[in-house]
Amino acid sequence: MQTAKVLGTTRATIKHASFVGQKLLIVQPLMADGSADGPPLLTLDGWGASRGDTVLLTSDSSCMEDLIGKDKNTPARWTTMGIIDQR
Repeated sequence: MQTAKVLGTTRATIKHASFVGQKLLIVQPLMADGSADGPPLLTLDGWGASRGDTVLLTSDSSCMEDLIGKDKNTPARWTTMGIIDQR
């Protein structure tokens, strides 16, 4: 699990089938002191997070299956598990 700050959303006219109907967020992973931890990431969001929110991310495949379905393969690695703090 990883905390991250939501930088914004993104859209794609051509995308993987597992992304259809999903909200895509661009997030900045954070270290414990709030500083950046690596480059920004793309995550699937089922919680309605928006720019400025602090969220909890996971790369757990069972959480991904809950969001997109068990029968789908996806190139997505990260899923938003919840909103820690809203702006």
